[in-house]
Amino acid sequence: QVQLVESGGGLVQPGGSLRLSCAASGSIFSIYRMGWYRQAPGKQRELVADITGDGSTNYADSVKGRFTISRDNPKNTVSLQMDSLKPEDTAVYYCRGIIDGRVLWGQGTQVTVSS
Repeated sequence: QVQLVESGGGLVQPGGSLRLSCAASGSIFSIYRMGWYRQAPGKQRELVADITGDGSTNYADSVKGRFTISRDNPKNTVSLQMDSLKPEDTAVYYCRGIIDGRVLWGQGTQVTVSS
């Protein structure tokens, strides 16, 4: 059974940095797209950034220039480097992958930006 496992969330002060990682495990033939979504309290889940196998990226306007997504294809991992964090970045961050034709989600990791 394929699973996505996230790590790296936590509490950080405004202006600080965090790095999220997500690893896909199990029997995997191909991964088309991997990415990160987030959901703040009372809001809908939204795309933060995603990346295809050939490295094409897509970012939400609110994080452009501050967040960087990267992917290690042989290791089936995706990471999100988050710099210059703002209180409005506070949310549960979810890893999402299109793996062997199916959309899979991780369990989520909390990111809190507060002084």
